[in-house]
Amino acid sequence: MQSQAIKRVVIAGGGTAGWMAAAAISKLMGKHLQLCLIESDEIATVGVGEATIPPLLTLHKLLGINEAEFMAATQATFKLGIQFENWREQGHDYIHSFGTTGQDCWAAGFQHFWLKGQQLGLATDYGDYCPELLATKAGKFAHLPNQPLNYAFHFDAGLYAKFLRAMAEQHGATRIEGKIASVETCELSGDITALQMANGERIAGDIFIDCTGFRALLIEQTLHTGFDDWSHWLPCDSAIAVQSRATREPVPYTRSIAHGAGWQWQIPLQHRVGNGLVYCSKYCSDEQAKALLLANISGDLLTEPRLIKFRTGMRRKHWNKNCIALGLASGFIEPLESTSIHLIQRSIVRLLQMFPLKGISQADIDEFNQQTEHEVLNIRDFIILHYQVTARRDSAFWRHCQSMPIPESLAHRIRLFKQTGRVFKVPNELFGENSWTQVMLGQGIMPEQHHPIVELMSEQELSHFLSQIKQQNQRLVAQLPSHQAFLQSYCPATTK
Repeated sequence: MQSQAIKRVVIAGGGTAGWMAAAAISKLMGKHLQLCLIESDEIATVGVGEATIPPLLTLHKLLGINEAEFMAATQATFKLGIQFENWREQGHDYIHSFGTTGQDCWAAGFQHFWLKGQQLGLATDYGDYCPELLATKAGKFAHLPNQPLNYAFHFDAGLYAKFLRAMAEQHGATRIEGKIASVETCELSGDITALQMANGERIAGDIFIDCTGFRALLIEQTLHTGFDDWSHWLPCDSAIAVQSRATREPVPYTRSIAHGAGWQWQIPLQHRVGNGLVYCSKYCSDEQAKALLLANISGDLLTEPRLIKFRTGMRRKHWNKNCIALGLASGFIEPLESTSIHLIQRSIVRLLQMFPLKGISQADIDEFNQQTEHEVLNIRDFIILHYQVTARRDSAFWRHCQSMPIPESLAHRIRLFKQTGRVFKVPNELFGENSWTQVMLGQGIMPEQHHPIVELMSEQELSHFLSQIKQQNQRLVAQLPSHQAFLQSYCPATTK
């Protein structure tokens, strides 16, 4: 195991993952390191990760990013959640919103009080007790001083990488343009020692970050780390992406529209819309998918439809020897809940928290891999939930999803919620109790019972409790401006 001090960091590949890593490392640790990023103008990035989730705000605060400036530069809009259409059954929709719903108590989540209220005819839709969900439906947004909304962003991934590149270079990162021809390794340790460029230049380093996308040039092609395939749980293996001109004001949510063999995304930016169709090639050809996507887009196309082939799964190690894989090089979970950029961010922060400045230790590698695997597996289960719990039987794809075996970890969560209404968040898990509750209710699971502590409330007390929360949320949303009006006053796009 390498023991010398780490002084040279080499990032292979740009795009969102590469420049997020470069910006964070150079800004927060740049005084101690020499950092260079290698990317080729000839190699396109996937660049469809345009929807995010609230933890990204934490990284932005660490980096001192001015939110309005970043949003203007990336054509960004606000995001309060995801609307799932046709997932439970055709014609049905629900919203998985950020934030919390209602008010929990020490023994039970709000869903138990809501369940009792439903039985007594006192409660309306579960979403009526969540301010973010009500604002989503109303198309409203603002920064509130006393009761802030939980939010994330939609943005142009290419412009985001450009924005982060400027920050990274400002803090000493160097960009090297060109293609990597080969990777040198040490005969004794197997560590990567240098990257040989196509133009003959040799880029040596102490630690290497693989951001080469699905190619996984360092972590897999060089170090042969291994890959766990999850396509038996997540059968979609293809996507078609295209950008279109906006035909209406941007809404503060992502749309996820289920189709016969997959689902379509719509991500509204200030001047355009990101569109795509994720599908399983076993049940839908590429040409059929392209035709379906184009038939469900309003607005002129701004780009040619781009086909992306992928395999869902995860590297067996995210940190192997002196190489850390980020983004698509580390694995892929389809973007159904906008977790791709989040996982990049989490691995960057995790690396910074245990950065091996004085030398790499196996204990650090093992801890990094254990934490990353734990987080990814829980996200994997959350995504499978959307496919497995459905009433759709209208196509071979949905019949397969409904009948396929699922991980026992997910099966336990479903049983627990169905039988008791309980959700327990695993330590350091991304999705909390409210997320699991919203999606399980949205997909059609209604718990068979509620927690007995609810019975301590009289019917009158429960009615007052529920109505007070609902009215408070309604008053809050009523004072908000429209999403479009707030964007225009706060961060009008500076690029087109």
